[in-house]
Amino acid sequence: MSAAIVVAGMAIADKAAAQEIKFKKDTHDYGTVKYDGNGEGAFEFKNTGKAPLIISNAQGSCGCTVPEWPKEPIKPGKSAVIKVKYDTKRPGPINKTITVTSNAKTEPTKVLKIIGTVENQK
Repeated sequence: MSAAIVVAGMAIADKAAAQEIKFKKDTHDYGTVKYDGNGEGAFEFKNTGKAPLIISNAQGSCGCTVPEWPKEPIKPGKSAVIKVKYDTKRPGPINKTITVTSNAKTEPTKVLKIIGTVENQK
């Protein structure tokens, strides 16, 4: 019985020392954007764990959504940004996702959203 307690305690300690990712927001609302206007957005996040956080990939749901993420490990307690560029030469509603893959223990795959509307070309 004491072996089970030791193993459970080790699992809790391992999780407490792990890297974690916490986003300030998981949706970026562009509102209404002019055709061919500024399609840049950003998702700030923090490593709230006790080990380096590594973002291994960030993938847009289509070619019109291009994310850029930090390639270097994010140290515990530090923040960083995932930048997103949406192609605003596509009039109509914006409803896309960015799937972020990391070594975070609790949520290694996180889906972020961008929403809004691109005005018609004038």
